[in-house]
Amino acid sequence: MRVGVPKEIKLQEYRVGLTPGAVREYVAAGHKVTVETGAGDGIGASDEVYRRAGASIEGNARDIFAKSDMIVKVKEPQKSEWTQLRENQILFTYLHLAPDPEQTRGLLASGCTAIAYETVTDASGRLPLLAPMSEVAGRLAIEAAGAALRRSAGGRGVLLGGVPGVQPARVVVLGGGVVGTQAARMAAGLGAEVTVIDRSIPRLRELDDLFMGRVRTRFSTIESIEEEVFTADAAIGAVLVPGASAPKLVTRKMLTSMRPGSVLVDVAIDQGGCFETSRPTTHADPTYEVDGVVHYCVANMPGAVPVTSSQALNNATLPFGLQLAKNGFAAVLENPHLRNGLNVYRGRITNKAVAESLGLPFSPTEGLAA
Repeated sequence: MRVGVPKEIKLQEYRVGLTPGAVREYVAAGHKVTVETGAGDGIGASDEVYRRAGASIEGNARDIFAKSDMIVKVKEPQKSEWTQLRENQILFTYLHLAPDPEQTRGLLASGCTAIAYETVTDASGRLPLLAPMSEVAGRLAIEAAGAALRRSAGGRGVLLGGVPGVQPARVVVLGGGVVGTQAARMAAGLGAEVTVIDRSIPRLRELDDLFMGRVRTRFSTIESIEEEVFTADAAIGAVLVPGASAPKLVTRKMLTSMRPGSVLVDVAIDQGGCFETSRPTTHADPTYEVDGVVHYCVANMPGAVPVTSSQALNNATLPFGLQLAKNGFAAVLENPHLRNGLNVYRGRITNKAVAESLGLPFSPTEGLAA
């Protein structure tokens, strides 16, 4: 199969769809890989490094899209990219369609087969291609909260871990999944007072055992969220409903009861955000203030550490990508986990959560033919 890797064009996105090491695996399996010139600059991988790995280098994205059977990316395609996709072409990347009707319409119109990293599953029902970036984002969320809490950044002027004789910051993490667990680990490691809120009692038990009492756990209710958010110095939004828009757990009205200069870090912003006042921001301009509360809502947080992120992402995506390259769309029919990743197929939405979030018709994957 002809596999194309265009350079990421989302603002300040430095990751790359295939690292040189991953390219070697595709080439060894008999596939032809073409990489856009400069695609690996963000991870320090030159065109020459990619050539040594077995890739050919193309001077522009237009030719990458025109000549490839499968496009491997990191972030969702921008308008200039989805207009270049075509029928029977496979797109393998993060999509986050639920809050993005324009991209969805573009993919439907292209007739392509779009497989979203964030809804591919494993045998345990987990999300193995989302997990590595969730691990990165969860850890970065605490770094972001600590920076935003500085008075010079508009925050309360509180040090996360405090110092001897001074109370540490209070951090509440909404969601006990991969992002929430990593955020809690980082915050607790810095010495903050941490509470994780989740609606799964079994998960709360696991977290209690994992942190051995170092992190408090609470069952998610309106009351518990209000009590924790109102007294927190930083709240981390880490909720996930696979494929669907994130629920709004902190309303605009609640901000007036929060501490002035407190911080909201919305890691769920790719799925629309879990704070009512969230809107996507960038690494260049990451924060804004609403009612005295600092909001950090960068939509591609792992892009800030592209070397770590690209390697971690490729470790997870490689087996699925190789299967797609070997068998094409038949791989989706054969592998139920790839089938769960199928979001758009020849002008139809094949993920129920995405369809419901956008109010569009849903087409089940049963009965699809290659």
